[in-house]
Amino acid sequence: MTSSQLLILLTIIVYLGITIVIGIIFNHRGGASSASEFYIGGRGLGPIVTAMSAEASDMSSYLLMGLPGLAYLAGLAEVTWTAVGLAVGTYLNFLFVARYLRRYSARLGAITIPEYFSRRYGDDRQVLSMIAALIILIFFVPYTASGFKAVGTLFNSLLGINYHAAMIAGAVVIVLYTALGGFKAVSTTDLIQSVIMSAALVIIIFYGIHIAGGFDVVAANARELPGYLNIFEGHDAASGTAGSFGALPVVSTLAWGLGYFGMPHILLRFMAVKDEAMLKTSRRIASVWAAVSMAVAILIGVIGLAISRSGVLPFLGTSSESETIIIQMANLMSRSNAFMAVIAGIILAGILAATMSTADSQLLAASSSMSQDLLQGFFGIKLDHRKTMLAARGTVILIAVIGVILAWNPESSVFRVVSFAWAGFGATFGPTMLLSLFWKRSNRQGALAGMVAGGITVFVWKFLIAPLGGVFSIYELLPAFIVCLAVNVIVTLLTPAPDSAVEKLFDEVHTR
Repeated sequence: MTSSQLLILLTIIVYLGITIVIGIIFNHRGGASSASEFYIGGRGLGPIVTAMSAEASDMSSYLLMGLPGLAYLAGLAEVTWTAVGLAVGTYLNFLFVARYLRRYSARLGAITIPEYFSRRYGDDRQVLSMIAALIILIFFVPYTASGFKAVGTLFNSLLGINYHAAMIAGAVVIVLYTALGGFKAVSTTDLIQSVIMSAALVIIIFYGIHIAGGFDVVAANARELPGYLNIFEGHDAASGTAGSFGALPVVSTLAWGLGYFGMPHILLRFMAVKDEAMLKTSRRIASVWAAVSMAVAILIGVIGLAISRSGVLPFLGTSSESETIIIQMANLMSRSNAFMAVIAGIILAGILAATMSTADSQLLAASSSMSQDLLQGFFGIKLDHRKTMLAARGTVILIAVIGVILAWNPESSVFRVVSFAWAGFGATFGPTMLLSLFWKRSNRQGALAGMVAGGITVFVWKFLIAPLGGVFSIYELLPAFIVCLAVNVIVTLLTPAPDSAVEKLFDEVHTR
């Protein structure tokens, strides 16, 4: 290992050590002293932590790997519309969902999304909670696996460390501070991670422009590639020709924004904020940060391609390779001198932060689904405080192990795995959440049927219909979201209205 690689590794180790210390601190402060504290921090988050922990847990490894890699390989078409959909979705989620979900969940005493659904509809048998918990487990495990994969790729690409060993080590660190400190530790580390992610983006963009020979060179390189800068075409790297990105693909890609209404790890931040009045500040911070960070990430992909075409870096011709462009640029930076090696370490810690900030939140949400919603809610297993916390922490470890197994293949694409899991949550929880908050007539039969129909449609469309091509090759989130919404409404109208207590609570929440 060279001296520059050693400095990078030491910088990253310091960062990882800080995250574990945070977990220990919150464990001693009682951050995991009860189920409410462990899962939603006792509803005590401030506006800045709410905003930045939501965005850090949202942006995951696709911000510093997926988006730059897609821009690098295919131009601006798909990646631009994806970013627009996500930016708009972020704003609308904070605007419409956050306040009412905070209000509703507090009135109901719900500390998980599945628990909210069951209590919102007066589902005493906890069937809604059980189905929602299973959905979380089904889609969060591969989502978490994509984060572990990113950790392994980072250390393997940069330092030559064995992919599997690096992935396991990263998973162990994430599990440690999540299991020790619970939601407050996760949210605090997410805030720190968002700062590191921002610093990484700013540093790498200026360094990349310098290495490429200036912004004019970067722009000229992009203009030379057919369709690369055209958001209605895109570039086909394999053939070197312009692609085609018409109205249907645009609408399909914008549908990424619909996913926000159903993301448990983001929705939990709304439930955890100290006061709903703080959400206005949170919305502004989150919306600006999301838009700017994604724009910079896309630009880094464009800059990275210019550097590759100049011969300074090799061409990264596959999805899994192109997603390492920031890693390659940081590695190049580290060869300059000791100071630049430390800066490169900060950049790579940013990639690690992006990965960890999502994986920890997913582990926590999945843990709550297993121990809180399935074991205690649906199966009615009575657990005292000590056993509840043991079940929660044990579930974190179990899901992490499964995630490591699923991420064992180093050739999988971070962006593609995340997109499927995103579709799963968006299409099952998204319409269900919106109707539960804004439609008084909505009932548990409709919610249950809609979630099941949406989840099935995601799989059917992805693996059976989309391969047919043509108009069917749209992102599975859009048709599945529509199916879930339609089935929910139809079944609700065909079944009895909710009882008076459910309707009375709805009126109270909306007239406050």
